Amino acid sequence: MLKKLVSVLVISALITGCVVSVPVFAQDAGGDYVISNPYQNIDWSTVKAYKTGLHNHTNASDGDPTLKESIERHLECGFDIVAITDHGTVNYTWETENPNKLIHSVLSLIGRNEGELVYLGNEGVFNNGISYTYSTAENGDDYLVCSNGKTIMRVPYGIEQNAVSANAHVNSWFADFHNNTIETYIDAVKNVDSLDGVCVINHPGEYTKARYEIHSADAYNDEEFNYWYHINKFASLIDRFGACIGIDINSKGDNRTRFDRILWDRLLNRFADNGENVYAICSSDAHQLDKIDTGFVYALMAEQSSSALKSCLSNGEFFGASHCIGNPDELEQIASAVKQFYGETETYTNIESVITEMKTRVEEIENGERDADDDIGIVYDVLDENGYFEGETQPMITGINIDEDADSITINTTDALLVRWISNGKLIATTKADEATLKLSDYSSDLGNYVRAEVFGEGGIVYTQAFLLNAEKNAGKSPVVDSGFIDFGKLDCLIGIFSNWKDIIDRTFKNLF
Repeated sequence: MLKKLVSVLVISALITGCVVSVPVFAQDAGGDYVISNPYQNIDWSTVKAYKTGLHNHTNASDGDPTLKESIERHLECGFDIVAITDHGTVNYTWETENPNKLIHSVLSLIGRNEGELVYLGNEGVFNNGISYTYSTAENGDDYLVCSNGKTIMRVPYGIEQNAVSANAHVNSWFADFHNNTIETYIDAVKNVDSLDGVCVINHPGEYTKARYEIHSADAYNDEEFNYWYHINKFASLIDRFGACIGIDINSKGDNRTRFDRILWDRLLNRFADNGENVYAICSSDAHQLDKIDTGFVYALMAEQSSSALKSCLSNGEFFGASHCIGNPDELEQIASAVKQFYGETETYTNIESVITEMKTRVEEIENGERDADDDIGIVYDVLDENGYFEGETQPMITGINIDEDADSITINTTDALLVRWISNGKLIATTKADEATLKLSDYSSDLGNYVRAEVFGEGGIVYTQAFLLNAEKNAGKSPVVDSGFIDFGKLDCLIGIFSNWKDIIDRTFKNLF
């Protein structure tokens, strides 16, 4: 009901924006396809994949843990780089308190945070017994050096923008900006852009209400005005502002983002037809300790520095990764392929049990036994009840090769079972992980102007960025925003604010009574 109301009201929505992700072109080797490989400058023999948490909250805004508790859990989960991105609160340091007093006070009044703020100081000991020192290095970056040999880098100026709006959330880094007034996406994105920062559109399924869909076919169907409007809105932002590299496609257990890979493909269709790319991250959006290891990014870098990370994100030299999958259609495809290639393994059985639960929940919604606006997601994940990875292996990509005739892509992996190949918004092939070569000419009738890969293993899933096809030839060929689109800006934003604050107030009263 709420989604339909928003679809009608959203006819009054938005303010425009756009940014272009510049593709890196592979050399034309004379094949049918020229493949733009965002990883072409990676030296796979020397590069390190730094496990990076780009979206995390503490009790400085609406998170449960203190900053010290959050960093301790990130250390235990093997993170190399961490951004603290409290709502409306630019992160300047982990050493001492630096909350946005307005945001912190308002959230305290409505019961969204509690307890004293606890930071790291310049040295100390975590509850798990690991001691640390925290300091600024000669390169200007802050590092936490721990007695167990681990070093974690702090991402500068992490923040989730538009706190007062309670929607239109944008995560940004490397730019000292926040706004305590009601704003839509464009205010955050244009200001981060002007300060040479980097940002992404957070969990778009919450803003578009795609999180309330129960079927993939209904999510981001651009024949429905609500989705047509928001696809154009996001395309406009990504096209206009270079700081906005793309969207979040799998966060906080993948319940509300379970259909946002569809949005990514909708955007990729538009941009690839114009010779441009759109990047996707995964994150935990952790407000609780047990969510910290749900989603993250593998940043492919030669060194652990903020300048390297900024370049990595801007150029798409990273993978999104998650321990959770919430899309039932993706899970059915994965289960079928696991059974075909490996038989009825424990992994197959686990996925099948989740699919059965999902189908039962959907039937109950369709029969009127449940409200579709309830939390309808049942998620396949490999974390234990405390939010720690309970397996021993995580799938990883160790190399990507484009063959000399520019007609195939090979993905090298470890601890993986499947590689799923997606183009034009459709699954076009699934290969065993140890045979993961896609010969493009074998799928020419299914290919759009990009192809991307998803690597699945017992430990979760890893997403490559898109490989563009014939990007140079397509450059400037097709507009990414439809000619009839008008961004209604703050009116659209106010509708979303009403919706989201109503949800917040409802949850608050449920907790109080």
